[in-house]
Amino acid sequence: MMAVAPTCENALDHVVVMMFENRSFDNLLGRLYEPGEVDAFEGVGGKDLANPIPDWADDGPERGSVHYDVATSMNTPSLDPGEEYPHVNTQLFNVLDKPGQSAFGPPYNAPPAGARPTVDGFVADYISTWWASTGRQPFFQEYRQIMAGYTPEQMPVISSLAKGFATFDHWFCDVPSQTFTNRSFFHAASASGLVVNMGDGSDFVGDNAAETLFDRLDAAGLDWRVYCDPPSRYSLTGLIHAPRLRPRFATNFFSTDQFFEDAERGELPRYSFIEPQIIGWDHNDMHPPFWSAAPGLVWDPPSSILGGEELLARIYDALRSASSPHGSNHLNTTLLVTFDEHGGTYDHVPPGTAPAPAAGDPAGQFGFRFDRLGVRIPTIAVSAWVPPRTVVNEEHWATSVIATSREKWRLGPPLTARDAAARTFTDVFTLDSPRAPEDWPEPVARPVPPLHESLVPLDEPLGSHARALFAGALALGTELGVPAPPIDLSTATGAQALDAVHGLLDDLFPPRLKG
Repeated sequence: MMAVAPTCENALDHVVVMMFENRSFDNLLGRLYEPGEVDAFEGVGGKDLANPIPDWADDGPERGSVHYDVATSMNTPSLDPGEEYPHVNTQLFNVLDKPGQSAFGPPYNAPPAGARPTVDGFVADYISTWWASTGRQPFFQEYRQIMAGYTPEQMPVISSLAKGFATFDHWFCDVPSQTFTNRSFFHAASASGLVVNMGDGSDFVGDNAAETLFDRLDAAGLDWRVYCDPPSRYSLTGLIHAPRLRPRFATNFFSTDQFFEDAERGELPRYSFIEPQIIGWDHNDMHPPFWSAAPGLVWDPPSSILGGEELLARIYDALRSASSPHGSNHLNTTLLVTFDEHGGTYDHVPPGTAPAPAAGDPAGQFGFRFDRLGVRIPTIAVSAWVPPRTVVNEEHWATSVIATSREKWRLGPPLTARDAAARTFTDVFTLDSPRAPEDWPEPVARPVPPLHESLVPLDEPLGSHARALFAGALALGTELGVPAPPIDLSTATGAQALDAVHGLLDDLFPPRLKG
């Protein structure tokens, strides 16, 4: 807790992590600084960045390549890019076994042994993904958007915080794949060999029993809470780590309504993890549009990215104004803003290698050995002890949070070889005197357009992302002996799936989760 005379040593007395969905560093923060504006910044300014157009493309191969540009709307990219392991292989290495396929088999677009990422397959994968999703290839003006990103003016909240505090310009997610496996690595430095959300033997609810940061906090007698933005009825963290966290659903999972009360009263736990609304109405997770999830689905993507900005502004304001003389406050609480993975959006920095969670473990799902990193993602540290316009150039991974927590709070040895090798970020707090809250940025979120449709189309079949989330919920109920409703998610409409799964989740997670 905070000493009588706080110092930068108190910066991590309390940690709040706000994790959004599926954006790369270039997509959101690549234009944060112009060349020469700061000493060093690995952005897109001053670079001629491009990806080649494959010769099998129906429209535009004579153009040769697509150059990186500014996003022309707040729903870019729309159609949702591919994010599973085979897609990321293509994006990073430009290896594509069969263009336009909707299902993947061995070798899953895997690169040759020893190959280094070339990050020149984003266009090829996007054209192929569009083709597989819609039955036609996209036109040039449709697929060029994968090579686009936002300006600070378009994203005023995250950009203001990035410039106002510390930006990590070499922060990578831990797995070159999608949501569940990367969120699992974030808290466990492992995903129990699982690479994709569902299918091909994936069963996070039944098989992901890896020890977590939450277990270590419990063992050390330190409190933690997971806060979910209403009207969530479940926690994605809870589902991914269900074998470990199920006994804590009733005691450690809350809505963000409770977070704002805890922050105001100075009662934030040692570690807080915040989940935006990821599925359903008013989703604010910054995930790219899901209009491809089902035929005829009209989804309001600006509500996702602008809603995420609005949620971030409220979280930031709550911590900035926290002034309790005891417990948590703006002097001893750090806000870490990050993303689970890049979600298929373009980034120009090749990810490197990393140690597998355990040496000698057999290859995991799809034959992947978890020996290389995922794509670079936006990450920001907000603290009274961080100078403005700080850019951290050293390489960090998502598992740096585990490494830093273990070091700061004396949580014991590494969970796996991955967090053992991850760099900590305790050296980012360099001020001798804290910055007064009135000197912090005052970002104003842009208006959030009303949401006209849900991510889950009520009268259409479910998309793959929704099926994965709902399948995880049903599997959790089965594992815990809660009777699962008789429903086939491959044919069920969104309305049928929501009714079935909400009824089940009401029995698994506490009512307070819904706010």
